[in-house]
Amino acid sequence: MSAITELTRAEADERGRLLQTDSYLIRLDLTHGPDVFRSETLIRFTAEPGATTFAELVPEHIHAIELNGRELEPGAVYAEGRIRLDALAERNELRVVADCRYTNTGTGLHRMTDPADGRVYLYTHLQVAEAAKVFACFDQPSLKARFTLSVTAPAGWQVFSTSPTPAEPDGDTWHFEPTPPLPTYAVALVAGEYHVVRDDTYTAPDGRRIPLAVACRASLAGHLDADEILHTTRQGLAHYTELFGPFPFAKYDQIFAPELNVAAMENAACVTVHENYVFRSLATEAVRVRRAGTILHEMAHMWFGNLVTMRWWDDLWLSESFATYASARCQAEATEWTQSWTMFANVEKTWAYQADQRPTTHPVVADIDTLTDVQVNFDGITYAKGAAVIKQLVAWVGDDAFNEAVRDYFHRHAWSNASLTDLLSVAAKSSGRDLAHWAGEWLRTAGPNTLRPELSVDAEGRFTSFAVLQEAPADHPVLRSHRIAVGLYELRDGHLERVRRVQADITGARTELPELHGVRRPDLVLLNDDDLGYTRVRFDDHSLATLLRHVTALRGPVQRAVCWYALWDMVGSAELPARAYLRTIADCLPHEADFGVAQVQQRQAQTAVTQLTAPAHRDRARDALAATWWRLLDGAKPGGDFQLMWARAFAETARADADLDRVAALLSGALVVPGLEVDAELRWQLLTALAAAGRADAADIDAEAARDHTAVGLRHAARAHAARPTAEAKAAAWESVVHHTDLPNAVQTAVAGAFSGLPQDGGELLRPYVAAYFEVLEDLWRERGGDVAKGVVDALFPRALVEEATLTATDAYLATHSPAPALRRLLLDAREDVSRALHARRHDERATAN
Repeated sequence: MSAITELTRAEADERGRLLQTDSYLIRLDLTHGPDVFRSETLIRFTAEPGATTFAELVPEHIHAIELNGRELEPGAVYAEGRIRLDALAERNELRVVADCRYTNTGTGLHRMTDPADGRVYLYTHLQVAEAAKVFACFDQPSLKARFTLSVTAPAGWQVFSTSPTPAEPDGDTWHFEPTPPLPTYAVALVAGEYHVVRDDTYTAPDGRRIPLAVACRASLAGHLDADEILHTTRQGLAHYTELFGPFPFAKYDQIFAPELNVAAMENAACVTVHENYVFRSLATEAVRVRRAGTILHEMAHMWFGNLVTMRWWDDLWLSESFATYASARCQAEATEWTQSWTMFANVEKTWAYQADQRPTTHPVVADIDTLTDVQVNFDGITYAKGAAVIKQLVAWVGDDAFNEAVRDYFHRHAWSNASLTDLLSVAAKSSGRDLAHWAGEWLRTAGPNTLRPELSVDAEGRFTSFAVLQEAPADHPVLRSHRIAVGLYELRDGHLERVRRVQADITGARTELPELHGVRRPDLVLLNDDDLGYTRVRFDDHSLATLLRHVTALRGPVQRAVCWYALWDMVGSAELPARAYLRTIADCLPHEADFGVAQVQQRQAQTAVTQLTAPAHRDRARDALAATWWRLLDGAKPGGDFQLMWARAFAETARADADLDRVAALLSGALVVPGLEVDAELRWQLLTALAAAGRADAADIDAEAARDHTAVGLRHAARAHAARPTAEAKAAAWESVVHHTDLPNAVQTAVAGAFSGLPQDGGELLRPYVAAYFEVLEDLWRERGGDVAKGVVDALFPRALVEEATLTATDAYLATHSPAPALRRLLLDAREDVSRALHARRHDERATAN
């Protein structure tokens, strides 16, 4: 396949000026074997007479191209993914017949054969600009059109698209009704031997009956909890219809798709969801909350993205941030998962703060010149910081004004394109507020602010002054306006009770709060109480000492999430020794009642041991952490979420012989923890831990794979093989990922991550691959492309080697090469991870020395 020319914003703007698409008639024949499918496309469009432009297509072979009845020679008009179209008329028809290739990369039309039963599954994933792998098109979001799809498929297959599936095929061909105007990336085709659960009982507030469907691979049918998924779906549809207006489509399908690259994709009325959300084992409440959030996130896109679409990808943040905010709000207001704002503070905002502190941070409204720029902006700023900023906007303009603005926005721009300016104009109208300053301050600048208390007390312990200091990173020296709450907490009967709360507008470098003068200093001063603002926070010495001993004494889970993150952020910023944080984990985490909060801290504790603790103390800290997890496992409620979490954490941490003996005994059944089900997923975690420690060999892994002969089982097996601490295992893993492309995308990423996992030998096995990594880097990036390249390249980066040599090698590569902007950004982010880890280790070592 030849190189593909990447679309730029300038080209999209020019093409959007020249033409307007009316309709696509697409015929796909899926009966041509396992490698290619036939694609026939008829595009009707208007254009500026005499204009020249191009359409996109990524074919295996082109059979015919016709423009306005004239046959065009493919060799003369096609090159590098583009069909040149000259001398256009006012009204035009472009017909293209080609064979296109199925992928195993989760892009275009992905095809997977289930190893469990040999059944075949297909689905499209066309975002950002992958539609040309399936049909000829003008692949940019501003050129919306109606799509009429016909699909020829093998007998017995289920076929889904944006329009409702016909009751019966015409022979072996399914003819779908035309869609409303959509961008190319939102069109969907799902086909194969899917297991389907249908529900036609949902009636929308406007009286329409909206059929619902949930589907997954047949081999997962026994694990599909369709009732809960459909329950959440009904709750979301009712809530969003009330907020946004009528549901825009005639039905709503959710397909749990194999080997999906992302958590889910908002295809219009035919959403694909990662099948990890079909739980093969006990699903903790936090995972179920996460799944509900994903379902509601994609549903919000039916309005924000599909009904109204961005003109270009610089407003990608608006679509994704809005969906992230809307899903958290919907969970809190319309479902039983009312703790969603705790999850938001605990997960989404943590993701945002981490991304915003990297050297590659960018404004929420990013500058998107090329499609590659889009790929790297699916990040914590686009999703999570943007959502936090929208939450602030709603608080500022008021719920009623914001709701009115959103309904007005959808009404004005239904089935067309719009921009941030369009949304802000209706929000300003409904609220009466000038939003230009707000947008400039929060959407067009980068980097997080940090707020610190500055206080003094008299001999009686009362504040004689109280101010909030605001800092900004040197590279992004913007001090913003923050509306926050300040909470004062006293330790009483084992609980940190809030005794006073004030709201304050923080502006500039120093903001005095005179209303706190004369107030007795409490045990804890908490800035950004209730998590109203988007800002990092720090503590005075007295408050920090209180938190390190009593963080879980705070009653509110949102407050605990804010404080836990602040402590973790201080470790990563070399302001708090890693082992001080780990002592707080050992002392306080057993008392953390919110599972989601506890789970995040458990994972961060693992990172603190492996990456941020001084090497001379790592083994002792790791063994102490394993002892904490085992103690918590032993005392956990049988069969509960916490019990399963502590079992998984113990397996991940165990390295001492006695601990590994326990892991082996749990796997074999010689050791039984009452209530703990050692199911397929936990068995793989236990076995992979043994493999990484050299306590399980290839034969052990192959035997488990034979026992769990599923796509998920084979992925786990590949990961376990790559985790083994032998030169042969590392060489085989490297070869399979770097020099072969036959592994499915999900397996490639799993193998790459296990290959680069924490070394058990001081890094000797991985160190020779650092130079090899930079030697193959550009080829990997160019040949894999998209999400696969991003995932593999990031997973193979030698983060586990936290040493100056890793930084030196990265700097040398960047100094002597000119990588694509997206690749450069990925490398800078990975380098920053290592650099921060080095600083944290040194701080941890100095704390011991002092």
